Amino acid sequence: MSLSTKYLRNACTSIFSSILLVCSGLVPAQVNVGLPTIELKTGIYRIQAELADNPKAREVGLMNRTTMPANSGMLFVFEQKAGHCFWMNNTKIPLAIAFIADDGKIINIEEMQAETTNSHCPKATVRYALEMNKQWFSERVIVPGTVITGLPKR
Repeated sequence: MSLSTKYLRNACTSIFSSILLVCSGLVPAQVNVGLPTIELKTGIYRIQAELADNPKAREVGLMNRTTMPANSGMLFVFEQKAGHCFWMNNTKIPLAIAFIADDGKIINIEEMQAETTNSHCPKATVRYALEMNKQWFSERVIVPGTVITGLPKR
């Protein structure tokens, strides 16, 4: 078998295998893995938050996850203060999101249903947003005006 025939056979096998994976739905879903974590605090509660502080990490967010530990979440950190809105496309678990001002005060909190595309936006320009499991904030009586400490400085 010539080198070019062997190369062509290997390439075709690889392409065929890739097509089978895509068609069978076995291609791994896009999930943020290995993000750094940061400890945040509010009152007596400690939060282990994954840090989504770059465009790719923010784009993927918590998509395609099926569970999240009780006091864990994801902190979205943006370079600029703006009206950063969120949606739940490809997000399998319902979440609550707190939009947070630079001084750590929560501006507003929104409950978000899984697999929806309606926008959830801050009531003021913000640099931070913290996603937690649904009703995490309300079950702990954490409301707008509550301060989150431990935010990374920009």
